[in-house]
Amino acid sequence: MNKPAINVTPLIDVLLVLLIIFMVVAPLKPSSLKARIPAEPSSITDIVDPHPDTLIVTVAQDGSLRLNKEKEVGTTADAIKLIERLQAVFAARIAHGNVSATFADDPQRPMSDRIERTVFIKAPRSLDYGSVARVVDVAKQAGAFPISLQIDNLDN
Repeated sequence: MNKPAINVTPLIDVLLVLLIIFMVVAPLKPSSLKARIPAEPSSITDIVDPHPDTLIVTVAQDGSLRLNKEKEVGTTADAIKLIERLQAVFAARIAHGNVSATFADDPQRPMSDRIERTVFIKAPRSLDYGSVARVVDVAKQAGAFPISLQIDNLDN
């Protein structure tokens, strides 16, 4: 009676083919990731004037709001003055034809005009999330697009 035997020749053929494939592919895989780390900011940035169309809403620790250098534009609990002031700025830009250089043709833009409506919101890290979210909602109500959070110089 013959004993059954397993023919290992096809198995060895498959293993050799896989070995050759892995030997060819192995040098192609990246051995490291190149990361670009930003340099420390220099003191030169302190003397650069911001663009005149830049709108920065600053939220203070006590909840008071400031638009660029203007103080007394409301608080996080009552931001009607901020809405009115932003709408006045946008109306003046419409009157002067101040077209946005970057977002004028954005298909997701909620307004039909093409004016610059970018607003940055700057708040300290220790401020609660709800206060910052209310300010984002107020800026959206005033017609701002896009609304961004400013993350540099948060200590100022």
